[in-house]
Amino acid sequence: MRLRWAAAMAIALAIPASAPAQDMLRNVDLAQPAYSQAELSRADIEAKIAAGARLDLSAKSLNGLDLSGLDLAGANLRAARLIKTKLAGAKLDGAILDQAWLLEADLSGASLRGAHVFAAQMQRAKAAKADFSESRLAADMTGADLAGAVFQKADLSADMKNQSMGLMRAVLRSAKLEGARFDGADLSRADLRFARAAGADFSGASLKDADAAGADLAGARFVGAVTEGLSLDSAQIDKSAVGDLKGALDLDRARLR
Repeated sequence: MRLRWAAAMAIALAIPASAPAQDMLRNVDLAQPAYSQAELSRADIEAKIAAGARLDLSAKSLNGLDLSGLDLAGANLRAARLIKTKLAGAKLDGAILDQAWLLEADLSGASLRGAHVFAAQMQRAKAAKADFSESRLAADMTGADLAGAVFQKADLSADMKNQSMGLMRAVLRSAKLEGARFDGADLSRADLRFARAAGADFSGASLKDADAAGADLAGARFVGAVTEGLSLDSAQIDKSAVGDLKGALDLDRARLR
């Protein structure tokens, strides 16, 4: 069983996140200036902040900038390109980041409370200890570092109303989620395959129909969680957590410790 799980993990790490995200990246040349350069400087953005009006940076190329620590609360960053941008410790509470490009961006310790992050590309982002509380987060976070991040009462569920671009949901495949807090969050239909979520707190969260196949959930807490339809095929879980996983699928195929 251990060898089968290890082999499956190796395969999963080499597979792109999802069909819609894969197609989007395939059709974009990330070497183009729009995805590799910045059209504004940090000083330009600081001047806009000082002007006092609502900050509108929608569709702007801000790739590679160091915007660490800036107050970008409420900013409109829809479709902005923030590839490898440093936003460590930045304040993005209530910001709009729909369809934003945040590939390998650094959001370590940033605050995104109540932010709207829909259909965003956040693969391999660094967001350890970031605060996504009460945010709407339907983004591709494959391989992202979210260790210790806070997702209290956040909505990471699938959007079942509009699927013209495929199933839009939180994709946390192979993400680092050790010690992350999802208490009270909605993770319905979320993709948690092969996530490393040891010690994560899912208390009171909805994991209905989510997929956590192959995930490391050792020490994770599920008290009061909704787990009907949650796939745990080859997932690592504690024996003590089984009682809180009523309705979960493939418990007989989970790796109990």
